[in-house]
Amino acid sequence: MDFENLDDELGKVIKDFETAKQCLNLKELSEKLSKLLKERDSLSFWSNVDFAMQTNKEIKSLQTLFDNINSLQQRLENVVELKKELSNELDLSLLDDIFNEILAVKEEVKSLHIRTLLDQPYDANNAFITIHSGAGGTEAYDWTNMLYRMYSMFCEKQNMEISVIDLQETGTGLKYITFLVKGEHAYGKLKCEKGVHRLVRISPFDSQKRRHTTFASVEVMPEVATNNKIKINNDDLKIDTFRSQGAGGQNVNKTDSAVRITHIPTGIVVSCQNERSQLQNREMALKILASKLEDLKNEQENAKKKELQGELKKIEWGSQIRSYVFHPYSMVKDHRTDFETSDINSVMDGNIMPFIDEYLIKSHANI
Repeated sequence: MDFENLDDELGKVIKDFETAKQCLNLKELSEKLSKLLKERDSLSFWSNVDFAMQTNKEIKSLQTLFDNINSLQQRLENVVELKKELSNELDLSLLDDIFNEILAVKEEVKSLHIRTLLDQPYDANNAFITIHSGAGGTEAYDWTNMLYRMYSMFCEKQNMEISVIDLQETGTGLKYITFLVKGEHAYGKLKCEKGVHRLVRISPFDSQKRRHTTFASVEVMPEVATNNKIKINNDDLKIDTFRSQGAGGQNVNKTDSAVRITHIPTGIVVSCQNERSQLQNREMALKILASKLEDLKNEQENAKKKELQGELKKIEWGSQIRSYVFHPYSMVKDHRTDFETSDINSVMDGNIMPFIDEYLIKSHANI
C-alpha cells in the first residue's frame, strides 16, 4: 500500500461515511430521541409496560447509533492527522497502522450504511420466528433443526437473545419450532429469511446414499407492543390447554400448562408451552397472535400495492427463496438477489449477514 492509494482509500471511506450520515437524517433522529426522552420522564410512562419497554429500546438504539457515529468521526479525524504526519516523513510502520485503521473503519461504515436501510415499520422490533418442516419425515425434521441451529449461531454473533416458545421434537430433529429473537433491529435483519428454504444433499439417513431435496418454511413476524391498533375480541378465541412436551421444569407433562389459541375469524392457531405457568403461556400466545394479526393486516395492505419491495413470495413449496446445496457441489444461493457463496459450512454456522445485506440493498433499490 503506497501513499497515493492510501489517500484514495481514505477519501472513499470519508465520502461513504458522509453519505451514510445524510441517509440517516441525523437531525430528525436527534429530535426523535429528545421526544422519547421526554416521554420517558412523564409520570404515566410505565402505565403501559410493553410501550415503555419498546420506548426504552428505541432510546438505547438511538443513543448507541449517535455514539457510533461520534466514534467513527473521531477515528477518521485521527487518521487524517496521522496522514499529515506521514506526508512529512515516510514511515512504513505508520503507513501500515493507518491502512489497518482505514480498513477497520471501512467495515464499520459499511455496517452504518446497512443501518440506514433498516428504516421500515417494525425494523427495530424483536422478531418471532417459526420454522416448519416440509414433507419428507426424518430428512425434513433434521433440516428444520439445522436451520434453527443456523439462526441460533447468527443471533449469538449479533448479540441477540433467543427464547424458545413452542416446539415439537422428533427422534431426528424438529417438526416445528417457534422462538423469539430479542436484539437491536432483530426483525429488520431477519425479515428477509421469510420463505421456503431448500436443502439438497446426500441424506445421512438413506442407507443407499441417494441425493435428497428437502424443504422447510420460515415465518418471521415483528413482536408488536400491546396497543389499540390490534384489538382481539375474547369471543373470537378458542382456547385449549394441554401438557407441555419439551423441557421446561417440574410442571412439564404433569399439568395442562401449555396453551393453544385459535383465532376463529382468521383460522390462525398459536401455541406456547415454554413458560412455567398456564397464565404466562396464555400471555405469550396472545402476543404471538397479535403479531400474526398485525402481519396479516400488513400483507393485505401490501397486496393492494403489488408485493412489498417487489420480490417477496408466498410461502409455498416451489417458491423457495434460498437453496443450500451440499451435493454434488457446495453452494448457498438466494434466488431473490442472486447472491451466492460456496462456503456452505460458514453459512450453516450462522454467517448469513452477507445475504441479509444484499437483500436490504436490493430491496431498497426497488422502493
